[in-house]
Amino acid sequence: MAEELNLHSLSPAQPRKARKRVGRGMGSGKGRYSGRGIKGQKSRSGSHYMPAGFEGGQMPIDMRLPKLRGNTSADAMPIGPFRTSTQPVNLRDLEARFEAGAEVTPDALIAVGLIKNTKIDIKILASGDLTKSLSVTAHGFSKTAKEKIEAAGGSITWMRGEPVAKKKKKKAKARRPEVVEETPAEIAVEATQAPAGDATASEDDGPASKNEAPAE
Repeated sequence: MAEELNLHSLSPAQPRKARKRVGRGMGSGKGRYSGRGIKGQKSRSGSHYMPAGFEGGQMPIDMRLPKLRGNTSADAMPIGPFRTSTQPVNLRDLEARFEAGAEVTPDALIAVGLIKNTKIDIKILASGDLTKSLSVTAHGFSKTAKEKIEAAGGSITWMRGEPVAKKKKKKAKARRPEVVEETPAEIAVEATQAPAGDATASEDDGPASKNEAPAE
């Protein structure tokens, strides 16, 4: 027969374990450093809950490796120079949700459940086939999507105007001055054509200086 259930016979399903009281004096056995040792990582709070990829404080491998540029790189911030800020809509979705001759606008995309809101620009991509004539209005179109929409008899409308491709600036190369080498014959001709006045003056300076009387 089972023992009668009384208040004095109640006990928890799991035995209780007294908590460790640390920092309560040297005589308690868990004083001074409270069982954590002296300094180091494991003596700090939160040391037993390290994030994935933690390598003891050194530079982790995902930061040591070189990064690729583009919106898919690990270091591209949501508002960084390489992160795209458009929500894509594929042609296969337009084919399934719209009838022929329909006008596809941001509000119409919300109505059929392809996008949630118009806070982010919409870009039409070319994944899938389009057999219906649609008038599509969006912020951006891929080149192939534009070709498929027009091939199906539809039209596109850029909400901010069609983007213009920027021309790459060509750097002007510095030209070196051309050095013209003179032949010995040309040098001799230039020497004979030198002005006579300078030569006469130089010849007169020498003898004249010898015949001059010393200044008193």
